[in-house]
Amino acid sequence: MASHTASLDTQTFNLETYLRDRKREVEAALDASIAVTYPEKIYEAMRYSLMAGGKRLRPILCLAACELLGGDPSAAMPTACAMEMVHTMSLIHDDLPAMDNDDYRRGKLTNHKVYGEDIAILAGDALLAYAFEFIAEQTTNVPANRVLKVVSHLGHAVAATGLVGGQVVDLECEGKPDVTETTLTYIHLHKTAALLESCVACGAILAGASEQDLAHLSTYAQNIGLAFQIIDDILDITSTPELLGKTVGKDVAAQKVTYPSLWGISTSQLKAQQLVDLAKSQLSGYGKAALPLIAIADYITARNH
Repeated sequence: MASHTASLDTQTFNLETYLRDRKREVEAALDASIAVTYPEKIYEAMRYSLMAGGKRLRPILCLAACELLGGDPSAAMPTACAMEMVHTMSLIHDDLPAMDNDDYRRGKLTNHKVYGEDIAILAGDALLAYAFEFIAEQTTNVPANRVLKVVSHLGHAVAATGLVGGQVVDLECEGKPDVTETTLTYIHLHKTAALLESCVACGAILAGASEQDLAHLSTYAQNIGLAFQIIDDILDITSTPELLGKTVGKDVAAQKVTYPSLWGISTSQLKAQQLVDLAKSQLSGYGKAALPLIAIADYITARNH
């Protein structure tokens, strides 16, 4: 594989335009994915959080990975939407009083603050179930074995083997001062990176990825997932509620061990950059088709919200 590709001049690629255009496409598809019908309250609650904004990085990564391997991004759009449904479910449940007990998300009141805890739990449940239905029902012009593999991959990323398992260990570690770097990395590989990896891997699977492609793209996604979390931890200390659109300082308040609490802010920033460099090295050999994924990796360490 050519080694120069990951250092391709990303200035020739306009990430801002790419993200804006892709976000517009994703949001149009999300808006069309759920209509309000009886019982209206649950559909309204699902839509409230699903359409609350955000960067839409997860669905965009899914589309970009599909396109990287020559696939039609429109074939990956149902899966991209499903990724955002699953991510939204995790945010709704994460914000509940039994978990992180947050009042704001993306600059708006959290779901349970608007609809109550009971409806918020059910809205998350409904989004999770609907995500799998949406992939199975809406994915067209893709061989059935690829769609099945996508459903399996996403299920693994969300279950106790992924996001849920990471959240459990995270909850168990609250208030414990002796959490190790190994445990912290386990939490974030599962709680954050697993879904990001599934976004990239599933987009690639829909395009007919080889096992070698999947190995490179999974490693890329795991590394940007960990980098994303490190930057999140830093922003929880250094940013403002206005910029982040959510409560800041909550990790310190909850006595959570974070990367900055283990390493300090400057070392955490350095580690995040090293992870991004490792991620980009996995894209060697894909040529200019890799520019969106390379630019997104750089964006993760440069972002301020």
